[in-house]
Amino acid sequence: STWWNFGSMLLTCSALQIITGFFLAIHYTANINLAFSSIIHITRDVPYGWIMQNTHAIGASIFFICIYIHIARGLYYGSYLNKEVWLSGTTLLITLMATAFFGYVLPWGQMSFWAATVITNLLTAVPYLGNSLTTWLWGGFSINDPTLTRFFALHFILPFAIISLSSIHIMLLHTEGSSNPLGTNSDIDKIPFHPYHSHKDMLLLAIMLSALFIILSFAPDMFNDPENFSKANPLVTPQHIKPEWYFLFAYGILRSIPNKLGGTIALVLSVTILFTTPFTHTSNVRSMAFRPLAQLTFWVLIATFIMITWSATKPVEAPFTMIGQITSIL
Repeated sequence: STWWNFGSMLLTCSALQIITGFFLAIHYTANINLAFSSIIHITRDVPYGWIMQNTHAIGASIFFICIYIHIARGLYYGSYLNKEVWLSGTTLLITLMATAFFGYVLPWGQMSFWAATVITNLLTAVPYLGNSLTTWLWGGFSINDPTLTRFFALHFILPFAIISLSSIHIMLLHTEGSSNPLGTNSDIDKIPFHPYHSHKDMLLLAIMLSALFIILSFAPDMFNDPENFSKANPLVTPQHIKPEWYFLFAYGILRSIPNKLGGTIALVLSVTILFTTPFTHTSNVRSMAFRPLAQLTFWVLIATFIMITWSATKPVEAPFTMIGQITSIL
């Protein structure tokens, strides 16, 4: 069904991100005094630079929308029973999240700087090694020029890791082939990829690209944080520090636990729990299509995910802290 189209869409997203990212990197300067100005230079002076910059930013959001749907589909239809594919995919997700985080720091706006400060600071929660790890990552005793330079280097190199992992992901998929909504053996249904699946993929691909161009043309700053339009200032803390929307679920969990180490562990577990699904499946039926109780838990999970994401956008005060805590427990 259409839920199986998101893989090809993710591939398109990553291609788009690498192309636009390359053109941005040509004009970008990884220096704390020049980074912010170089972004402004790209959007104002470089021919079509604003298209590159906004496509790269909106493309990231669309990438995450696709990957979350892709994962939800895997959970719903029991695709995780294909262990190799699922585990390589979860590794891909973690790499992607790291890449997106490094990229968010690069414009060196207020939110970039403070998000970097808050998230890298979590390393200090690691017992015994925490402080040395943090200064090692920062390249100093605070977030400074070396930090920005290495984040740029990492943001440039990790997409290549993502490409390699994606190739592995797809090769592993071909050992068993895709599942289907019923979770039965797919061998009997195998048909030529072209023209059948290629045309089926084109539909959602066209919808995705249209959405991208509509947002690009009419609301390019839809996903941006207003704080990030001011240059990073270590002396002024934003009223409400929050990451991009696609990390809010993890951030909400982090912030609902009133303990640094506990929150950090919960944050890490909120993503790595995906590694456990192939080993905790107990039903005789692969897909959730005929398991109403499993469907209920699945949709509760989706609702919880949305609730945490929403509550994490709000300031740290009642009732939002309470909502965050309750949904994190769920």
